[in-house]
Parts: sequence; structure tokens; C-alpha cells
Amino acid sequence: MTGSETRAAIEWLTSVAPDPGACRWEWERNPQGIALLPAGKRWDVLILPGELGHPTLDVLTRLIDRPGPVLADFGESRMGFFVPPGTASRWIGTGIRGAGPGTWIVVPHPGRAAGGVRWLIPPDGSGTLTDAALLELAMHEAAGAAAQDGREGG
Repeated sequence: MTGSETRAAIEWLTSVAPDPGACRWEWERNPQGIALLPAGKRWDVLILPGELGHPTLDVLTRLIDRPGPVLADFGESRMGFFVPPGTASRWIGTGIRGAGPGTWIVVPHPGRAAGGVRWLIPPDGSGTLTDAALLELAMHEAAGAAAQDGREGG
């Protein structure tokens, strides 16, 4: 990311913080380089298990130039896809968790690596999010491919 992209991403992310200055302070001075931000204002987050999230991200990046931001936890056992607000309350899917209004997510600084959480696709500051319908299609394709591989390998 360029310096201007990082600044734009910081502004976009901190725009939802109750205290944007405190959020920036956490990113700059906390050794872990993370802050808690509320979901449900500018985005919701759909949290997929890593074994589904990785192939889903592969499918998404084949379909569109740039999906919305994607987070991964330490060990990449879970991945969080930033989707439009309201998605989490409507989402029905086994093993998929939604973070919407009333929930908080751990967010690393967009321009640096953090301890336990990292950006696989950092925000670009423009507000780009992954379309929920496209994410669902990518998940189905990824799950179908995994099921096909399982039948061929078994």
C-alpha cells in the first residue's frame, strides 16, 4: 500500500470508532498494533473457517479485481470478509459467523503486520466491500470444488 492509500484506509476504518484519535493511538503505540472497532456501521464481517475461507478468497479474486477487505486470525483458522451493513443479520449458513451491530472486531493497522490478526486484503480507503451475493457464490464454488476433490481422492 502507498502512504496515501494507508492514510485513506486509516480514515475509513477509524470513521466508525467512538473515538478515532484513541483508535489511531492504539495502532501507533500499542505493541500489538490492533484496535477494536464496531461492526454494523460501515460494514459487517462474515467470519468463515479457514478451510472454506481460503478457497473462497481464491474464487473471489478470479471473479473480480479487488474484493473488499479480508482479515485472517493467527494461524489463519478463521477469515473475516467485510460485507455491506445488514448482511450479518440476514445471513444463514452453517459454520459462518456474522459480526454486525452490537459486535466489535479486532482490526490491525492497515499498513503494518500485527501479532494475531493480519490483512489478507487491506482496505483501500474507498469503502469497497465484498458483495454478499458474490461471496455466497464464491463459497458455493469453493465448497463444491472441495467436495469434488474429496470424492476423487477417496
